Amino acid sequence: MYPRANTLGIIVKGNYLLLEEQKGKHSKGVGFYYRPIGGTIELGERSNQTLVREFSEELGVEIIVRRYISCIENIFKIDKSVGHEITQIYFVDFKDRKLYQKEHFTVTEGNKITRAKWVSKEEIFSGEKLLYPQELIELLKQQI
Repeated sequence: MYPRANTLGIIVKGNYLLLEEQKGKHSKGVGFYYRPIGGTIELGERSNQTLVREFSEELGVEIIVRRYISCIENIFKIDKSVGHEITQIYFVDFKDRKLYQKEHFTVTEGNKITRAKWVSKEEIFSGEKLLYPQELIELLKQQI
């Protein structure tokens, strides 16, 4: 297994972040956890282009990549498997401002269907809701 290069887009609406809600095994056990929208960078594709493609494929929406934030190296373990991601992080906005009024979005990735919803920063910063990659929490505290 090799490190995976991926990218995540942070959309902020007031005191809320748009995050995909997933349920299953994660590094702290089993249950719900949250992650920004994004995905694997394809060969020859820039990370900001990946975000535009991923938001289109997974949510069916257009975004504007606003600003690069940072890169996070995320090494994690689920059961006995080690994962390793090199993650580029950006602030992004919906192109269509009306999308900020939606309560949740259907996220389609191949055969897997989940949803993205607005989660308060307090729930994430307090640890009430689990955010991955975990290094993103401190980074967001400094940025927003």
